[in-house]
Amino acid sequence: MPYRLDVTSDQDSYPILIGAGDWTTLAAEIGVRFNPTQVVVAMDETVASIYGSIATSALTKIGKPVGQLLCPAGEASKSAEMAANWWQALAARAVDRHAVIVALGGGVVGDLCGFVAATYLRGLRFVQVPTTLLAQVDSSVGGKVGINLPSGKNLVGSFWQPGLVWIDPAVLRTLSDREFSAGMAEVIKYAVLRDDGLMTFLEEQSPAILARDPEVLGPLVHRCCAIKADVVHQDPRETNGIRATLNFGHTIGHAIESMTGYSSVLHGEGVAMGMVAETRLAERIGLAAPGLATRLEDLLRLYQLPIDLPNFAWEQWHRAMLRDKKNVAQQVAFALPSRLGCVALKHDVAIGDVQAIVSC
Repeated sequence: MPYRLDVTSDQDSYPILIGAGDWTTLAAEIGVRFNPTQVVVAMDETVASIYGSIATSALTKIGKPVGQLLCPAGEASKSAEMAANWWQALAARAVDRHAVIVALGGGVVGDLCGFVAATYLRGLRFVQVPTTLLAQVDSSVGGKVGINLPSGKNLVGSFWQPGLVWIDPAVLRTLSDREFSAGMAEVIKYAVLRDDGLMTFLEEQSPAILARDPEVLGPLVHRCCAIKADVVHQDPRETNGIRATLNFGHTIGHAIESMTGYSSVLHGEGVAMGMVAETRLAERIGLAAPGLATRLEDLLRLYQLPIDLPNFAWEQWHRAMLRDKKNVAQQVAFALPSRLGCVALKHDVAIGDVQAIVSC
């Protein structure tokens, strides 16, 4: 594989392998690394229709039984009901602690599969094979796994690190334009969070990135994973505030997803709108100099991402944001930028300033 990163956490260390590798190579890596008693591939129905047969066929070459866990595509599958269905399916297969579950898909499948792996038999080994840009640069790395409740996103979950993350940017060819753009929101987040040079790269290389040029996507995914791996190493369980800065755009973004019923707005689209609003908030309270929000808006437009907030009553906004996991003592928390490359967690933003931003 052209790129390798090693993630070190309080639980374990594991590699992220990025580059052009076929399914047979992945199967061989799983066989040698884990020597599993059986392999179970978790997918949504859309991914299964594209990659299910080829992935399952390759994994049978390990010489152990191979099964599947399936769910409908979409955020609604990240539920307690679907987790229970998968626990029952694992029990029916007599899965033991030496089995390996492979999460093949986007962020929903990765989060759900990781949560099931963390909880079944008090912990099974699992592998992340992300097939969306958002999952490749963000959700597959770091060991945050979980499910949603009707009242909020990711309210039930755990920290459970994968044993391996296998990323092939070539699979991004199968993404819709909308899904690819949604993934770019998380890439742009990393530029604001840690790397002003990455911001310039995204501005200058937008035609090649939107064309999904593999010569550009490989290094781009590697850079984002390197940033995420460094943050996870410093704060594996989000206890010192460093990892919480990865939630830039997510306080408002998750509220949008919740208020729209996890149906009409993709996660990356919510994050895009949230990043603009939270940067405007940073400018309003004097944390960031004027102009940062405008530059961010221009970049998001380049990647066909929404920037204007939906119209909800303030009471709905406030109620949704109060469910955010970063909050302390009912004070809404934000990860706000002061400049490119510097984002800090703030628990003391006046609620009137928040209302002014989301009510514009």
